[in-house]
Amino acid sequence: MTPARRRTVVQFFRAGFKVSERRACRVADVRRTTMRYRSQARDQSPLRQRIKELAAARVWYGYRRIHILLRREGWKVNAKRVYRLYREEGLCLRLKRPKKRVSVPRVTPPAAERPNERWSIDFLRDNLLDGRPFRLFTIVDNVTKVSPAIVTVFSLKGERVVAVLDRLKATIGLPKRLAVDNGPEFISKALDTWAYRNGVTLEFSRPGKPTDNAFVESFNGHFRQECLDQHWFASLEEARQIIEAWRVEYNTERPHQALKYGTPTAFAAAWVPPKEAAD
Repeated sequence: MTPARRRTVVQFFRAGFKVSERRACRVADVRRTTMRYRSQARDQSPLRQRIKELAAARVWYGYRRIHILLRREGWKVNAKRVYRLYREEGLCLRLKRPKKRVSVPRVTPPAAERPNERWSIDFLRDNLLDGRPFRLFTIVDNVTKVSPAIVTVFSLKGERVVAVLDRLKATIGLPKRLAVDNGPEFISKALDTWAYRNGVTLEFSRPGKPTDNAFVESFNGHFRQECLDQHWFASLEEARQIIEAWRVEYNTERPHQALKYGTPTAFAAAWVPPKEAAD
């Protein structure tokens, strides 16, 4: 039994049976010095409060990402203390992990080795406050994890996908390969013709195999947990503003585990080709 719990027992005896501290300590087998001890540890209340504020603003951030944000703010605290306070405040989330299943060998495209070599794209669906559905077109770079754009519209066809990619071509360029699923927007003639004219290879995932496009599936999971599930959108314009703000935060502030808890934009800016890094 910890000293704190022992003090609680003594206090219970004193209040419940109206006895002295000496007698309560004798019955509970607790030294009287234990009752007079005062902790010399520094007050952690400001740190606890800041951790709760960060966890409330970013519900799906674990203690490691919160530790990174605290260090950015100037808190001189290590990850172990953040983890202890994080648990004591009851901020841990219990996640239901899927059961492992036997998988068969499959042929996958070669992994991308440099920025803008392979993008992954996909669609999501959500509803406005009045029940009207809208669609989201998500894009993520497989190497830097940067999301160049998230398009929010009521209706999205192959021609609209092409228009978005043309806009990105004029600003940041195009990838050599584009990972897509077998949705009607991606198997359309419009996208196929556009890819042929721009020298972009379309890499289709197998039906029923979302892991063939794992990068965008992971991105969509974080996007839904950290943005879509946290807001009610009154209008499409409000949805666009909130989603764009989240995309900017994802690219410039959110610590990314695969990037050693750096941000995608910082990783992209500091990226060096493997051969040059070796030299």
